[in-house]
Amino acid sequence: MESVDLDAFFIDGIAGRLFCLLHKPPVLVATRGAIVYLHPFAEEMNKARRMAALQARAFADAGWLVLQPDLFGCGDSAGEFADARWDIWIDDAARALAWLANYSGRRPLTWGLRAGCLLAVAAAERSSTASELLFWQPVLSGKQHLQQVLRMKIAGALLAEGRTAANGTRQLREQFEQGHGVEVAGYMLSPALALGLDAATLKPPSAGGRLVWLELSGANLPDLSPGSRQALAEWQSAGWRVEARALPGPPFWQTQEIEEVPSLIACTTTCVADLESCAM
Repeated sequence: MESVDLDAFFIDGIAGRLFCLLHKPPVLVATRGAIVYLHPFAEEMNKARRMAALQARAFADAGWLVLQPDLFGCGDSAGEFADARWDIWIDDAARALAWLANYSGRRPLTWGLRAGCLLAVAAAERSSTASELLFWQPVLSGKQHLQQVLRMKIAGALLAEGRTAANGTRQLREQFEQGHGVEVAGYMLSPALALGLDAATLKPPSAGGRLVWLELSGANLPDLSPGSRQALAEWQSAGWRVEARALPGPPFWQTQEIEEVPSLIACTTTCVADLESCAM
């Protein structure tokens, strides 16, 4: 098969230019739809770049246009991470969806990884172009995700000081509420970003649609977590058609070494192949 065509360019964001990669199907492969990828939070974004790239290429080989934007303050986009805000990222996601919809003439599927899934549902509420969603290991609660991020700060203090850290997550949250940023693992979290993430939830968008939900597990017999099952029941009650699976594999978004999970790529490509992208 011919190699995937890859374009790199910038689109306008509300706070600055957003760097994008567009994976296009080979010349002899018919375009079947469009996909926008929303990356995870902070260092998880870097750990996941390899898997995101491999999946984007697999999608393109199968006939999908795939847009991968770096959100404001991330990667090669304008701004610093310290200047990022959750509401800016939601707008970035909505603009990426609108750009690809206009470019392709298709209603894009939104593919989120981890906290990118929270952005996907927020953008879907704001944009009329998202009715099909793909979640990789979705974060169920922004509050819980922020708590986990802040625990990294506390763990770092423990290692550096060799004693109990002076500040717990409650004190760090108070810093945000007082308008002060907090540095965690080399990333400066602004109050607007942290508190926006804290308030984010994985609630089903009101318009309804179709959702593919995929998780990885280290168990011998992989299964969806109880929290995921509860969330999926809520999505189904809200009128969403859901396909959910758990697969064996390492949590590549947080492992020490860069990991690949070929089974996830194969399963994702197969699941999404059955979703017909609607013409606009």
